[in-house]
Amino acid sequence: MSEPAARNGPDISSLVAIDVHTHVHRSVSAPAAPVSASLADMAAYFRTGAAAYTVDDLAAYYRERNMAAVTFTVDVAGRPDDPARPTNEEVAARARANSDVIIPFASIDPARGAAGVRAAERLIAEHGVRGFKFHPSSQGFRPDDRSAYPLYEVIQAAGLPALFHTGQTGAGAGTPGGGGLRLGYSNPIYLDDVAADFPDMPIILAHPSFPWQEEALAIATHKQQVYIDLSGWSPKYFPPILVQYANTLLRDKVMFGTDFPMLTPDRWRSDLEQTAIRDEVKPAIYAGNAARLLGLG
Repeated sequence: MSEPAARNGPDISSLVAIDVHTHVHRSVSAPAAPVSASLADMAAYFRTGAAAYTVDDLAAYYRERNMAAVTFTVDVAGRPDDPARPTNEEVAARARANSDVIIPFASIDPARGAAGVRAAERLIAEHGVRGFKFHPSSQGFRPDDRSAYPLYEVIQAAGLPALFHTGQTGAGAGTPGGGGLRLGYSNPIYLDDVAADFPDMPIILAHPSFPWQEEALAIATHKQQVYIDLSGWSPKYFPPILVQYANTLLRDKVMFGTDFPMLTPDRWRSDLEQTAIRDEVKPAIYAGNAARLLGLG
């Protein structure tokens, strides 16, 4: 598999880290307002303050810390339109205005079918998105469902990565029926078929994949183009087997990620010091692996 071609973006020589997993929840054109109930519920689950960031807010936050961030929204077909929520196009446009620190991913629900495929082509060709985010539990699909394959074909043809939520999710957690979200869709084992069928599409398994951590490690070890981001958990709660693989077999394939604003990079980095992650692998986790995957020079 060839590495993605380099594109304009952050100067990694001046950065202390690249956070490969952040969310934006508010459009730059939306007035500051109370956060949505779903975002508040998720913040309560993570025991943190609820905050809805714009791309510009996110850029200022990460610029202060001398870090870059991959960011995105989550597209769910059938969800009511909300003008306060940023579109993929806005994320890409504001990322261009903050290209020293922001790397834009898009999100398209595979349920959008042919229209979603056309949108992906347009977002790549006209808006310069650098990857795609999927959330199988929120979007209600198994990643190996063949109906999603035309979308993957577009992503693979462009040489871009696809990032998939895996494991339990804070979305809907603690609410009646979990908000209707089904955890089984996010079992990483379903991505093994995707990785086999799309060998030139880099795949990022987002989060420690509780309760399927060993499945995620097996896939990342077996499939050359599969990576793991370490977002959504404080590092001090990482299972020992994940720490073991991060130090050894997967030291070139695990990456710093927070799930900001649910976890902050300051807390994540502080908590990493309480783990057995070796000092010699930390530079690759913080920036080197992501820079190579994203084609940053």
